[in-house]
Amino acid sequence: MSEILSALGGAVSALLVVALISVARRRSRGRADLEAMLDAAHRESDDLRAQLDDLVAPGSVAPRSAPASPTYVITDAGSGPVEPAEEPVPVPDRLVLSATLGAPLVKAAAFTHGLRRAFSAESRNRIWFEMRREVRSSRKRRRRQVREHLRNVRADERAQEGLA
Repeated sequence: MSEILSALGGAVSALLVVALISVARRRSRGRADLEAMLDAAHRESDDLRAQLDDLVAPGSVAPRSAPASPTYVITDAGSGPVEPAEEPVPVPDRLVLSATLGAPLVKAAAFTHGLRRAFSAESRNRIWFEMRREVRSSRKRRRRQVREHLRNVRADERAQEGLA
């Protein structure tokens, strides 16, 4: 018995050693990966800094000139020269009616089509058939349940008579 326990203890200790080694390797590998990523980030930031220095060199900055077109600010509204307004474009009544009544008219037409289809003789017959089939199956289900219940009650009565 002690041999089995010592073998079991040795196996557990070997397993622990293997687990510790794998954890240590993972940590060192993860640290090496992080260091490599940090070095790459440093190199990239150095490259970007060099590019920025090249762009901002004193000779490369061009003097600013006045903007070609005036910039408009909200507070400047009304202070400039007033331009005459364009003549309004005449909109035909037909276009206005089409825009205001078009979408509701399409919705109403689709709704009436759906109602007409729902109340058609074919749909009513299909619904009537499905309802009749469902009523028949529910009746059969109820009859089956009643028969099963009566069977259980009679079996209980027979069991009571046998015990008494």
